[in-house]
Amino acid sequence: MLATFETGVRYQMYHGLGLLALAWAISRWPERRLSVAAWMLLAGTAVFSGSPYVLVVTGTRWFGAITPIGGAMLIAGWVFVAWRLVRSKPPPA
Repeated sequence: MLATFETGVRYQMYHGLGLLALAWAISRWPERRLSVAAWMLLAGTAVFSGSPYVLVVTGTRWFGAITPIGGAMLIAGWVFVAWRLVRSKPPPA
């Protein structure tokens, strides 16, 4: 159970740092589409990391089935960020 909890914490930390970098990018180059990606990442992190937390604290095993939904949201968010960065114009100097 400790390994499950640690996995949730690790992924929350990695994506939290990514969200901080994305927030910095949005403040520097405001674009609505990056905000959508940030919300996807926030929700994905909550679901992906939150389900192992609930699983460990309550012992309810079916919460493990929710984790892949959060993972799919995280993947979609990062793909969206990458797509927007490839398609965007260079920022003004």
